Amino acid sequence: MTTTRIPPLTGRIRTRPRATQTPGAFGRLLRKPLGAASLLFLILLVLAAVLAPALAPYDPTATDLRNTLQGPSAAHWLGTDALGQDVLSRLLYGARDSLLGVLQATIVWLVVGVPLGVAAGYIGGSFDRSVNRVVDIMLAVPSIVVTLTVLAIFSSSMAAAMITFGFLGSANLVRAVRGRVLAVREELYVGAARVMGLTTPQILWRHVLPRAVSVVIVQAALFSAICLGVQTGLAFLGFGPPPPAPTWGGMVAEAMTLFQRQPWLLVPSGAIIGLTTIALGLLGDAVRDVNAEKSSSRRGPARRRSLGAPSTGAAPAPGALLSVRGLSVSYQAGDDEVTIVDDVEFDIQAGQTVGLVGESGSGKSLTALAILGLLPAGVQVSGGSITFDGRELTGLSPREYRALRGSAIAMISQDPLSSLDPSFRVGAQLAETVRTHERCSRREAKARAIALLEQVRLPDPEAVARKFPHQISGGMAQRVAIAIALAGRPRLLIADEPTTALDVTVQAGILDLLVTIQRETSMAVLIVTHDWGVIADQADATVVMYAGQVVEQAATAELFARPVHPYTSGLLASNPHATPRGERLPTIGGMVPAPQEWPRGCRFADRCPIAQPACRDAAVPLEQIAPGRTARCIVARVAEEVRQ
Repeated sequence: MTTTRIPPLTGRIRTRPRATQTPGAFGRLLRKPLGAASLLFLILLVLAAVLAPALAPYDPTATDLRNTLQGPSAAHWLGTDALGQDVLSRLLYGARDSLLGVLQATIVWLVVGVPLGVAAGYIGGSFDRSVNRVVDIMLAVPSIVVTLTVLAIFSSSMAAAMITFGFLGSANLVRAVRGRVLAVREELYVGAARVMGLTTPQILWRHVLPRAVSVVIVQAALFSAICLGVQTGLAFLGFGPPPPAPTWGGMVAEAMTLFQRQPWLLVPSGAIIGLTTIALGLLGDAVRDVNAEKSSSRRGPARRRSLGAPSTGAAPAPGALLSVRGLSVSYQAGDDEVTIVDDVEFDIQAGQTVGLVGESGSGKSLTALAILGLLPAGVQVSGGSITFDGRELTGLSPREYRALRGSAIAMISQDPLSSLDPSFRVGAQLAETVRTHERCSRREAKARAIALLEQVRLPDPEAVARKFPHQISGGMAQRVAIAIALAGRPRLLIADEPTTALDVTVQAGILDLLVTIQRETSMAVLIVTHDWGVIADQADATVVMYAGQVVEQAATAELFARPVHPYTSGLLASNPHATPRGERLPTIGGMVPAPQEWPRGCRFADRCPIAQPACRDAAVPLEQIAPGRTARCIVARVAEEVRQ
């Protein structure tokens, strides 16, 4: 069977008419009166500082002893100081020094704080601990004392002082950003981006950093206001440019000494400092609110250790695309290593659909994540082998795994809306994945994104591409997730509970779609589920797991007709679809034991209706009991031998 290739579309992609587009972030900011007023004030202030030589009516250092301590007049709009210098001109020129100091400190604060906070929160581990130790030291050091020391060393250089203050102040930003990123990195759409094969810089820039923007904005506004207070305070104490150079802090200091003679002199300098501080705070709040509204509207209302040989010594099946042998997954709990997936074995042929079924806690999803190299932090493959197309995966580096995900092995999750980034349109996320796996222009990527949406049978794919995830239904979102998974033309698709979050009618459509796509592309599929109806409709072969182990595997038809393991029989009997109306639904008593409570012998023995004393004596191996069929059961092996 040949693989269907989707040619890029050459037609122009229609965009939403301008009249129906919602206002952007800047437009929403202008709709907030306080935010718009603060922004306008700060823009005018910056322009006034930049254009001070053209706007100032007088030289800021020119004296006129005949007109000292004058109030506002036509000649001097804001009056004069003790030397007859024009207060308005000195304010305009003083703004340059004050705003430059704030800018210098804020830039250093952002350059140091944001990258370290994002990296520490996302990477974690020893890097995170090292960054936290440095941050603790920086927070323990009194910033003002260090800043005054720098001023003494660098001959009252205000630039050196503000850069130092920005560096020391970045410790608070590192903590704030790190805390936000720690929460974001656990979102399913970040995990989905990793499954798509996106690089770490792409994930950080496109999917993690935007979620921390609101935190940075609020912190930046507060820090800028603090910087303005520090800068003017230092100038008030006599640091910085010496008189008669104009500075806002120096003007306040002079006004304080002359308060009894001319109280007005304190008003211009004090008012401009106060208004600027308030404007910075209000602008930060407004931008934060705009960012929050933007996210809300898009969401809608509503160490690998050295591994030994496989435990059974079985070789991969001839021609198998994926072969798992003796796979064990564990984590460290104090001094003990706890195994949570143990001695798992199965094969998937090219173009074949294999179902992985079992109760919650059986290890199905962890097995799938181990294949993709996406085990949770602290969990690792501790034994066995995973071979894909003849290549051993268990020893791959993170870079090699990234190259494999999306292009060779892809995955769709059970909650498609959570695996889509709510901040970006469907088409943008799909095009991003296309460009990650193929060298193409943005236009070609958009065209192929539309073609993929057509392939998953979405009506009006161009309209869907323009929507945000919250604007589409669960069934449409799952089709989009399938389209993203197909973007890299994978040879194996892992579907983890692909229909759990959907209603029955939509489930049938998604399952039919998977069958159609598999037929068109010859792609192998591993379906992780607990729904026997999905297994019956989709799977060519079925692997049954219990308490971290494979307990039975066979062709699906044979498994349904003649299950040999008591656990498989119990699961089939408890299938609601197979229970006659009016009869009580059979159940399996008890629960799946936790990994720390696994018994020495058969792990199903305590729930098994036909358990024998020998079942509890020693571990039961997975054995072939018939051609193409394996089971982990002493009784099943004996019964099969008798039957034959």
